[in-house]
Amino acid sequence: MDKPVKARIGIVGVPPRALFQELTSQDIELFDLDEPLVKTGIDQASCCLPRVYCAILRTVVVNALNLELDRIYLDVGPGKCDCALHTATILKTHLPGTEIITTRNLDDQDFGTPLCRTQMNMVSKMTAITRSIQSPQPHPDLPGCAPSAGFWGVPPRDFSLLEPFPDTTHVYGWSRCMENKTPARLVLEEHYNPDIPTVFFAQSFCAKTALARHLADCHPHGLYVDCDVTASSSARAKIQAFLELSGCT
Repeated sequence: MDKPVKARIGIVGVPPRALFQELTSQDIELFDLDEPLVKTGIDQASCCLPRVYCAILRTVVVNALNLELDRIYLDVGPGKCDCALHTATILKTHLPGTEIITTRNLDDQDFGTPLCRTQMNMVSKMTAITRSIQSPQPHPDLPGCAPSAGFWGVPPRDFSLLEPFPDTTHVYGWSRCMENKTPARLVLEEHYNPDIPTVFFAQSFCAKTALARHLADCHPHGLYVDCDVTASSSARAKIQAFLELSGCT
């Protein structure tokens, strides 16, 4: 007898924890559509979205068009953005065979942020943070470290942007909200440490660029950076120079 085919489920943003609790009881294959999963140029998204949409949502579209998914759950609440809502509407037209389900994550139970505060290679740390949303359980506790630098913002589409950061970097902004499983917790997203040099980052064309630049201006030692699809050598060099001049590396 043939084995039943696993349902192929895509997620966008951080859908509510109750949804993940439901999905863990099902035999599924889960895809985080915010991440580059297919080897196809991002320009393929132009059939659905204009170039002024952020690279993350354009990546979502490219993944959705190529992965032959059964269902896609998109968080379109205050923890994501209106652009995600419009993307859901457009995908319904372009993917008639895929069930498109919008959610609004208003979860407010704190699950802690041990990954954001532990000593770990920054690429590995951000990878673990983004993976953590797929579990309804909190991440096991980890020892904290004294921070030498801060990264505030969303996970970049291109994780090479994180390579210049020391292992003792603390993570803030929406990335910290992700690990805490409260993507709409604005007070947590706005939090930063004024005592450590901090890079404030958002994807180009994302509405969060306004908050990132504002907080960088408020921070006594902050640097604002935005990137589109890939982390350019100039952006990485800018971050490297900032960290070195700040005595972080």
